[in-house]
Amino acid sequence: MNFWLYLFMISYCLIFYNYAGYAIIILILNRLKAKTAPFRTPDDSLLPPVSFIVAAYNEEDCITQKITNSLDLDYPREKIEFLFISDGSTDKTESIIRQYPLVRSLYQPQRNGKSAALNRAVLEAHNPILIFCDANTLLNKASIRNIVRHYDDPTIGGVAGEKKVLPAATGQDQVGEGEGLYWKYESFLKKEDAAFYSVVGAAGELFSFRSSLYEPLPHNIILDDFVSSLKVTQRGYRIAYEPDAYAMELPSFSLHDEKKRKIRIAAGGFQAIFLLTPLLAFWKYPRLTFLYVSHRLMRWAVSPFCMILAFIANGMLLLTNPGFIYTSLFILQCCFYGTATLAAIFPSIQQRSKLIKLAYYFVFMNACTILGFFRFLKGSQSAVWEKAKRAQTA
Repeated sequence: MNFWLYLFMISYCLIFYNYAGYAIIILILNRLKAKTAPFRTPDDSLLPPVSFIVAAYNEEDCITQKITNSLDLDYPREKIEFLFISDGSTDKTESIIRQYPLVRSLYQPQRNGKSAALNRAVLEAHNPILIFCDANTLLNKASIRNIVRHYDDPTIGGVAGEKKVLPAATGQDQVGEGEGLYWKYESFLKKEDAAFYSVVGAAGELFSFRSSLYEPLPHNIILDDFVSSLKVTQRGYRIAYEPDAYAMELPSFSLHDEKKRKIRIAAGGFQAIFLLTPLLAFWKYPRLTFLYVSHRLMRWAVSPFCMILAFIANGMLLLTNPGFIYTSLFILQCCFYGTATLAAIFPSIQQRSKLIKLAYYFVFMNACTILGFFRFLKGSQSAVWEKAKRAQTA
């Protein structure tokens, strides 16, 4: 019985620590720190020149809106170059891009994956600050100004923007609100991570680096944004977080589309864990290792499996020692997973409560992580991204 008790307690503690415990620790530590000075508002003549890079693949449905949004950003036109790369696109994406003289197209017919496309785009960029953005996102007008102000600090090597999930049209919101709630929580964690030391992994929707710190990635890298940003931190720089630079995108069109996306991300996460093993050297990167293990490594490699172990161990304890505590916890777990299962089978149930949506998305996300782990083991996840179908706007 001791084995199952220890397994049960350890699994529960690890899950709690990963999703709440470590956040409580850094929240307390951050509140004990002195407040940082507010940002200055520089004159336009002092703003650094930036290269704005967008990788697109078969995005004819949204590329016009993306280009219009990009050209409308509040930044001196003479200090920003727009580089759009649409390698291998078989629709009208490339011909649409070429209609805009202020946008430089870097198209080639071969499609080698996003890492290869970004590597080539960076070689063509002329400016010291690189801004990367997805083709299916829209930025707030002040996003570039709010990003570049962080580079006054020489210890900052990159800046992560915020991701916001837009509401989908009625009847298409199978994952939208659950994903939105999850990203609000992620945004909170990134803000606290950055205040403690550094963001641990930028999201591809909007992120930035000093061009001198960009390391070309092998073409087989799945999560180029995550790996690239942590490569910057490996060199002793920090990644800042800027909530007032945000990328807005719609949720996936369906559970099937979201499942494919989550499994791909999870497979890329396990690939990244092996690529970033130097970050486990806590004696070299004490604060960074603490954040990386607590926020990222455990999210992929520990918590999903602990959920299974906790359920099994709770069941075994109930069989061998049917007391009130074990019975109550097992019933709570069954209710939690049962609610998530019913929400998957009958999506309309999710409309009744945000808690139901959150329970569903939490279980869904961790199940996809486990599936991504097995896809990683099989080596069957291609680095060439498959475009996810997005819902229509509300």
